[in-house]
Amino acid sequence: MGRSRAGGPHRDVATVREPAAALPPPAEKAAAVRRMFGAIAPRYDLLNHLLSLNLDRRWRRHAVDRLLDSGSGAGTYLDSCAGTLDLALELARRPAFRGRVVACDFTYAMLARGAEKGRNAPVDSVCGDALNLPLRNGSVQGAMVGFGVRNLASLEAGLRELGRVLEPGGRLVILEFAVPRWPPFRAIYLQYFRRILPWIGRRISRHGTAYDYLPASVLEFPSPEQLGAMLGDSGFRDVRWHALAGGIVAIHEAVRR
Repeated sequence: MGRSRAGGPHRDVATVREPAAALPPPAEKAAAVRRMFGAIAPRYDLLNHLLSLNLDRRWRRHAVDRLLDSGSGAGTYLDSCAGTLDLALELARRPAFRGRVVACDFTYAMLARGAEKGRNAPVDSVCGDALNLPLRNGSVQGAMVGFGVRNLASLEAGLRELGRVLEPGGRLVILEFAVPRWPPFRAIYLQYFRRILPWIGRRISRHGTAYDYLPASVLEFPSPEQLGAMLGDSGFRDVRWHALAGGIVAIHEAVRR
């Protein structure tokens, strides 16, 4: 299990950089991401479970475990980039949870799919932008993002916005894809990620580029160490992270200063 505290900038030798033709230009990223997720919403959950061999459910459980590790589960919690609400519902359905979850996403079709699963759960779905959250300063006790921060048009602005809505001392948990470090596993993983996953995704989602965007966005995303450093620069303390599934994903934890 890898761990790191946020520090100065440094290079991660496991980071894989390559041309990413599937990525939209920065100025067009928000609109392109919204259109893409709107198009794949009907098969999004199926592909998440299939392409991860159902490990995505376990990863979300770990993320919620970390969010509630030192909290009471009371108050208001934010799930930003909430998609079809799987992470929000994992939190809301915990027996000890006594609060409400605000699930925010800027793609209405994704939230609509989630609403079908979340009847009677203490979850309020809000169609809004993660870079301009419709919440007051310091109004939430905890926040989480599952596989969403790499889709933001500005990662730095998104982290600052999460800090804005969290109360001082509130906990943030980010669950995101990463690139495995161990060379033999990394080679196998990248072959699957670059070749097999897009092929399956195109055929099931019936979308020509969405599952080319997924590996391209992961390969261009900052390493876990770099993301940790960015959290430290964005108003968070006690930043740490750990890897799951051999480094396929990383969970970052941080506390609002």
